[in-house]
Amino acid sequence: MVRILLADESTIARRGLRALLETREGFEICGEAVNGQEAVELANHLRPDVAVLEISLPVLDGVEATRQIRNLVPSTEVLIFTFEDSEDTVQAALHAGARGFVLKSEPDDAIIKAVASVAVHVRILPDQLASLNGKHNGNGEGHQSMALTARELEVVRLIAEGKSNKLIAHLLDISTKTVETHRSTSMRKLNVHSAAQLVRHAIRCGLIQP
Repeated sequence: MVRILLADESTIARRGLRALLETREGFEICGEAVNGQEAVELANHLRPDVAVLEISLPVLDGVEATRQIRNLVPSTEVLIFTFEDSEDTVQAALHAGARGFVLKSEPDDAIIKAVASVAVHVRILPDQLASLNGKHNGNGEGHQSMALTARELEVVRLIAEGKSNKLIAHLLDISTKTVETHRSTSMRKLNVHSAAQLVRHAIRCGLIQP
């Protein structure tokens, strides 16, 4: 069961997101917060798997709330859920420790997939912002991961975490054949020739935590 904390000043927004996420089997909303300070306190108390935060929270904004949640509860992943899609906003959230970023304008299935991906420690960004992955690797090899699409990055991370093609297909709601295609394309782009090399590259470039 994936336990989820929601934080948004808007009651309507929280209610809508709760209704959407509760359609997914295995998701449980364990708490709701109306500001960043409350989100931090609830995260520390409830220890959710995922905290879904609006970036423009009152009292503490989403960036500072993310930073404090990650410091207090490292096991809680943070997904930013907002209409704001400027590069500066995304950069700030990722630097604070957010695992993912999804726009409120995205289709319902994309929002559900974003939460599911973050829950298994996969960074998720809108396709138009996928190149930002490489800017947070902390080393000179980020340009290589920037060559991958957002979906290829998801598949690479899950492979590096030891998950089978069948499980990856289930987690990402795609076919096993599509996973195999993403795997072979990623290996070609990264110029690696085995799963072991793929894992080493993923760790070296910061795609996963060692």
